[in-house]
Amino acid sequence: MTRVPMPKRSAGQDRPAATVAPSILSADFARLAEECKRMVDLGADWLHVDVMDGHFVPNLTIGAPVVASLRKHTDAFLDCHLMVSNPEQWVKDFAKAGADMFTFHLEAAAGPGPDDWHALSPDTANQTVVDMCRGIKAAHMHVGIAIKPSTPPELVAPYVAEGLVDMVLVMTVEPGFGGQSFMPQAVAKAAFLRNKFPDLNIQVDGGLAPNTIDRAAEAGANVIVAGSAVFGAADPAAVMKTLKSSVSAAASSG
Repeated sequence: MTRVPMPKRSAGQDRPAATVAPSILSADFARLAEECKRMVDLGADWLHVDVMDGHFVPNLTIGAPVVASLRKHTDAFLDCHLMVSNPEQWVKDFAKAGADMFTFHLEAAAGPGPDDWHALSPDTANQTVVDMCRGIKAAHMHVGIAIKPSTPPELVAPYVAEGLVDMVLVMTVEPGFGGQSFMPQAVAKAAFLRNKFPDLNIQVDGGLAPNTIDRAAEAGANVIVAGSAVFGAADPAAVMKTLKSSVSAAASSG
């Protein structure tokens, strides 16, 4: 499978193009293919797939078989966010299933222990994480690294600087459940990354809605994940337009 190009930065913009990715965690799973088609028809750029294993986070959702089934019904960009322990064991499965983006948590890839990530350095790339990134690229998927609200953004910088990462996902809620409240302090991590890497795709996920999007946009995010704010809206198209317009406006003024 050939990788679909990632959003790029245009002249006069301070970041890559605004991208909206509704999280299918908030969809009606009994009508998942139909729900995904509806979102794309209403203006979604990507479809965000939350994969949870009940170990790295205290919730259990879907895996590669659902992605494979969904791929049969859509050509949309499938943005898979793996909130799982041992993410390296799932690379081949998600590549075969048709995922476009494989985003893993830096905290999970650093080692098997829950606190192993504390040994990571902002100055030196960890070889296990490097190998993970290269393995994803070799499997013809884009590479995303996610960080929790408590993880310093400096720790992901070595991998971006080495060209190993296509996107960094900044969590603005604790990963594990949809419908949580936006954590405004977490978007400072996006601002740090945007100042350091103007061409980087920076995704924010957690509590994003019309009443919180401006803070994320002002911080430099360009890829917006929203679940309940989109799927639960009376007019999902209007919500997605608002999210995208906020990012585009900030990109032009930034």
